[in-house]
Amino acid sequence: MQQHTSVSMRIPERQRSSRLRTRLTRWGLAGLLTAGTLLTSQAGPAGAADNPYERGPAPTVSSIEASRGPYAVSQTTVSSLSVTGFGGGTIYYPTSTSDGTFGAVAISPGYTAYQSSIAWLGPRLASQGFVVFTIDTNTTLDQPDSRGRQLLAALDYLTGRSSVRDRIDSSRLGVMGHSMGGGGTLEAAKSRPSLQAAIPLTGWNLDKTWPEIATPTLVVGADGDTIAPVATHSEPFYESLPGSLDKAYLELNNATHFTPNTSDTTIAKYSISWLKRFIDNDTRYEQFLCPLPRPSTTIEEYRGNCPHTS
Repeated sequence: MQQHTSVSMRIPERQRSSRLRTRLTRWGLAGLLTAGTLLTSQAGPAGAADNPYERGPAPTVSSIEASRGPYAVSQTTVSSLSVTGFGGGTIYYPTSTSDGTFGAVAISPGYTAYQSSIAWLGPRLASQGFVVFTIDTNTTLDQPDSRGRQLLAALDYLTGRSSVRDRIDSSRLGVMGHSMGGGGTLEAAKSRPSLQAAIPLTGWNLDKTWPEIATPTLVVGADGDTIAPVATHSEPFYESLPGSLDKAYLELNNATHFTPNTSDTTIAKYSISWLKRFIDNDTRYEQFLCPLPRPSTTIEEYRGNCPHTS
């Protein structure tokens, strides 16, 4: 229906242009029309010129809290035997190709865990307009530095060899992870400054300071976390990030270390907003991040710098 509507709107425009060209030809001014047409064509729609990476309709609170976004999602399994540097996984991606390429996100599970523990994020994020790769690690005991390297290997596979590589804009990539995968997220961002977004979820890492990170980072902690307590993990992670960096700290209320392992609306809505804002440079999502969200039944605390500058 949208294609038919678009065609029916263009036909009168062409007719008007033809009549105008005939009149201008009579007046010897056809060259001006040609020049004007070229300028208009080069400029393109105002929105596309402002941000060619926007994907999907204008967001609302309901749309970012919904269990599924506007895109239908397909998925494909990647065997560990077909890759090197990480343990395989599942790729979730928008089924339609009509909007062009999408940004991509690799997500790591935590210590002793498999991709199934963070699988809910795959279709939820992909349905909002991302290619999402939930990975298994080489072993379930891999430490954060190894998980960071594996996240980057997964992104390299996505953009270089995967069956959906043509759907991805390789300049718009991000990383996420839970627990040691969250610590790996910080390691990946430190190693590859070109990443556009990083989101450690109740992250664990022996390294508490990250002044080297240049990637916009949303640190998510949980008030009831006894494995990676926010006082010794998420809070110092956040505080050590450069003051000039676009960064935020979201502490979940009435949550535990394992809250990111099941579908969670608060994690989803702010992750979607962060990824959209910084991977897609979609300022339509700034409204959900600035002014800073206030404490609520699901948010213990939120800190950050506003407005964002990236």
